[in-house]
Amino acid sequence: MATASDGDMGAAAPPPLESFLAIGLDQRTAENALANRKVTANLTAVIAEAGVTGCDKSVGNLLYTVATKYPANALVHRPNLIKYILSEKIKNSAQLDAALSFLSTLGPDSLDLVKFEEACGVGVVVSFEEIQSAVSDVLNENMEAIVEQRYRINVGSLCGQVRKRHPWGDAKLVKEEIEKRLVEILGPKTEADNAKPMKKKKEKPTKVEEEKTVAAPPSEEELNPYSIFPQPEENFKVHTEIFFSDGNIWRAHNTKSILEKHLKVTGGKVMTRFPPEPNGYLHIGHAKAMFIDFGLAKERNGHCYLRFDDTNPEAEKKEYIDHIQEIVTWMGWEPYKVTYTSDYFQNLYELAICLIQKGLAYVDHQTPEEIKECREKKMNSPWRDRPIEESLRLFEDMRRGLIAEGKATLRMKQDMQNDNKNMADLIAYRIKFTPHPHAGDKWFIYPSYDYAHCLVDSLENITHSLCTLEFDIRRPSYYWLLVALGQYQPHVWEYSRLNISNNVMSKRKLNRLVTDKWVDGWDDPRLLTLAGLRRRGVSSTAINSFIRGMGITRSDNSLIRIERLEYHIREELNKVAPRALVVLHPLKVVITNLDHGTIINLDAKMWPNASDDDASAHYKVPFSRTVYIEQSDFRLKDSKDFYGLAPGKSVMLRHAFPIKCTEVIYGDNPDSIVEIRAEYDPSKATKLKGVLHWVAEPSPGVEPLKVEVRLFEKLFLSENPAELEDWLGDLNPQSKEVIKGAYAVPSLANAMLGDKFQFERLGYFAVDSDSTPERMVFNRTVTLKDSYGKAGPK
Repeated sequence: MATASDGDMGAAAPPPLESFLAIGLDQRTAENALANRKVTANLTAVIAEAGVTGCDKSVGNLLYTVATKYPANALVHRPNLIKYILSEKIKNSAQLDAALSFLSTLGPDSLDLVKFEEACGVGVVVSFEEIQSAVSDVLNENMEAIVEQRYRINVGSLCGQVRKRHPWGDAKLVKEEIEKRLVEILGPKTEADNAKPMKKKKEKPTKVEEEKTVAAPPSEEELNPYSIFPQPEENFKVHTEIFFSDGNIWRAHNTKSILEKHLKVTGGKVMTRFPPEPNGYLHIGHAKAMFIDFGLAKERNGHCYLRFDDTNPEAEKKEYIDHIQEIVTWMGWEPYKVTYTSDYFQNLYELAICLIQKGLAYVDHQTPEEIKECREKKMNSPWRDRPIEESLRLFEDMRRGLIAEGKATLRMKQDMQNDNKNMADLIAYRIKFTPHPHAGDKWFIYPSYDYAHCLVDSLENITHSLCTLEFDIRRPSYYWLLVALGQYQPHVWEYSRLNISNNVMSKRKLNRLVTDKWVDGWDDPRLLTLAGLRRRGVSSTAINSFIRGMGITRSDNSLIRIERLEYHIREELNKVAPRALVVLHPLKVVITNLDHGTIINLDAKMWPNASDDDASAHYKVPFSRTVYIEQSDFRLKDSKDFYGLAPGKSVMLRHAFPIKCTEVIYGDNPDSIVEIRAEYDPSKATKLKGVLHWVAEPSPGVEPLKVEVRLFEKLFLSENPAELEDWLGDLNPQSKEVIKGAYAVPSLANAMLGDKFQFERLGYFAVDSDSTPERMVFNRTVTLKDSYGKAGPK
């Protein structure tokens, strides 16, 4: 076995493929290892820890197993295991499997070598005679099956039975001995032994009169989406490995003492946080974050903070803070505490001084452009290695406001040569002479998100730090800072971002739509802001149902069709929205065989399955000589697929009577129809397919209740407008239609803000905040059918 001598330590490391082949791996295995970035990094680290430049194939295969199967929670003990392999105290796969199992259970706790060696069979020698004796016993116990099955006997099963007797015996010798003894018992293979076994034909199941499909039981994750998260007391495993360009590796995990201190403070409870930045209104993507953050805490009987990530004083407004607190409550969540990152500015400042004192932060004077160039070229800042005392003095000057904005930053001394740009000496503090909305004018320096986020998570003893997948590449820098300062480390987990078709979810784009007045404010019903969805008539329960249906996945950031959200909205509204009659584009119909002044008050059902005897489930609809139907429900020429009214044709008026068109009254030209004359059938004897919604004059000569109705379509024409360079050019010019002259039944005059209805044959509608006692305004929440033509419940 070749090892690296002291004189070789400064030499350049061989290329990965060459070093993999040097430890005895075959070409294919070595190339497959290179194809996997994680395996490459782990195997390179294992070879470096072993300090070998070449070894026997048997040892190399064991080292490869260590690289691919070693438990992440016990990485502190990996060098010890490698020593056992190199010294051949652990020399076969059975011993190594036992070692890995032992260390996985142990985790980062101190290693008892006596128990470890006992568990792995170190020093146990199984003689060839012992193997022969065990093989004889196993073959004798299975002799009846051997004689019957001959060479088709399962040799692997026989080997396993021997291994139970001698777990540390040489597996290769065991297999060879069993195969040799089988030949002695059975003799040479016959033609029948060599023939391929006949495949048995599958018997067709007996047909039954009625086949019932039994649905597979739901998975644990479907029943409880939070089951994937570990318990707080399990937070001792390695969170991530931080790879440095010089080959060094930091393995982030909580020590036993740090975890015990954390659990004592929290009482072992789950602690999460929902940390929005107060620089805009929340959208449906934040609803997913709330569902995960607040939902996990609620499911585990823990607590969830509402923490305002207010590190940028220029972008934050009290309007946004008030909105966020109100909308969190509306979504059904109750924060444990409301906190601000600015509450911890003093703590963060003191930790920054500690970081400088450790030689892990420095004051830099590069401009943003110079920083960008150095990151691209992987070059250090010229101020990176300035004396610690100098950085401490300059940082104090920054804090006191003695250095101008843009003339200095505090940067973390991470790894400028790292392939991960989020390890390239991120900025921890910058100078801003801007008063803070929450902290006042005390500070002239403000921490960055990358510096503050992980530290406040730690200071608040957060157990699960949950965020979207785009933060995955920031995980090394998150843990770098906590490890560097010896702080408690939360369990970080990323989930897929919620992207919904025909809309934008970026706060920057949403802000552009609002400030440039492309939409009517943050609560425009066409937006997927939570305020916009609420104004449109969508409930928090429908949103949460939609989120739960998506699942808490890490799969990808695939686009979810908006129809999927609409399905959950319809499902709820069908159960809770009472029915009502509204005509959007009225066409006058005069019932000629109904006397002038006659008003028939009819009972209309609020719900399709309402009992005829339940008065509370009905509302009164006046039927008079003048009624109004939709203009689109009348044609001069009838057809088989048209169920509306036509000359000489009869239709049923919903909740009322059949009517038959007897005359058409035209306006100034033949294309202008101003009135229909019709006769009604008070006996209701006629059975008709066509059923129309309608509204009548409540009393002779009195116009029906006039309401404003707003119809909304998709805001953007393309499914994914965010990908377009000219995304504003993709706005749908027909995304909003305002109908000011719609007619409604009298009962809708009493509708209140928050009330929702199904306007029969038209869709689901909600009272808008623009409504006044003199003018009711209704927003269409969703149609009765999706865009594919599937009908929702009627």
